[in-house]
Amino acid sequence: MPESRVPRRRRFVVCEPRHFAVQYAINPWMRPDRPVDVPLAQAQWQALVDAYRAHGHTVETVEPVPGLPDMVFAANAAVVVGGRVFGSFFRAPERRPESLPYDTWFKSAGFDVYRPESVCEGEGDFVPAGRWMLAGTGFRTTPEAHREAQEYLGVPVIGLTLVDPYFYHLDTALFVLDDGTDGTDGNVAYYPEAFSPGSREVLARLYPDAVIATREDAMAFGLNSVSDGRHVFISPGATALAGRLADHGYLPVPVDLSEFHKAGGGIKCCTQEIRS
Repeated sequence: MPESRVPRRRRFVVCEPRHFAVQYAINPWMRPDRPVDVPLAQAQWQALVDAYRAHGHTVETVEPVPGLPDMVFAANAAVVVGGRVFGSFFRAPERRPESLPYDTWFKSAGFDVYRPESVCEGEGDFVPAGRWMLAGTGFRTTPEAHREAQEYLGVPVIGLTLVDPYFYHLDTALFVLDDGTDGTDGNVAYYPEAFSPGSREVLARLYPDAVIATREDAMAFGLNSVSDGRHVFISPGATALAGRLADHGYLPVPVDLSEFHKAGGGIKCCTQEIRS
């Protein structure tokens, strides 16, 4: 029933991987001894931008800064809900300087930016899901940041604990298929074993019809995906998950960002959404 799924045009912010590299190791994917092919990364990134635009989405860019190799992962810079920008405070000292250029961009675009006092890594761990915000913790973003976000954004925050270091951000283990803008609670896809037992129970209660991914799907960055409600921009390596999404009426749009997997990132990591 693909015709039952209605896409919604999105506004995305991205950052060219001009200075992308793996210069340090802050997650299990990162190996500084494994070189990055920057021209390939740039070509893959451009293919993602082109795919978004081909499907009717607006894409804006933040100028990359030399010396900030992970700045390409725009999702980590903030979470934007109702035109309010809740900024970032990275756990790793190497990434903390990324916050300033993104804050500057948002301010120049007319947004107010809140700078959190607690460790917070934007859409890496904050996933807006209709009436509430799903929020990850366990490796990066802290529960204190969850409380700050709820106070600033005025959205109920549901904390979820991650337990597998390969899925160190919530957006590596879960993504929203439908955001509930049609008045429903929406739906998600996720990998249960990335979460603590209690968090798995919460997700099962909230999303009884969720699309469940295997570890193979998740390790292929299949859950680091972006959905517009109909089209799902997904890693081509997550073939089983793509099949399940198609069975649920979604249209998978494979985009290869494999060069970014070397740093533990993929499609969603490279994509910040502005929700006005």
